[in-house]
Amino acid sequence: MKLLIITSLTDDKHEVSKLLQEAGISIFSVSETTGYKRNNGNPNALNNWFGSKNGEFDSVVFFSFTDAASADAAIEMITSRNHSDQSQFPVHAFVLPVESFSKI
Repeated sequence: MKLLIITSLTDDKHEVSKLLQEAGISIFSVSETTGYKRNNGNPNALNNWFGSKNGEFDSVVFFSFTDAASADAAIEMITSRNHSDQSQFPVHAFVLPVESFSKI
């Protein structure tokens, strides 16, 4: 089992939802959040998390517990979307392994 986490601007919420369904993920949660980017001069690999602009961003976080194949499919679709869209605000996704969980 994997935990798929995706962040995007609120404006891209419906597009990401469709990508998840195309990847075979029909059960997921979405939480609204506010992202911040402040240019403090420190070099960091995540400086482009919200693109090239500083500011406050209305964002959403998607998460889903899913199988590895569906998580991989979602990552591939998001990567493809980011390459073809060339948005200043790419969708970010990552997968974490789930070591154990409680069962009903």
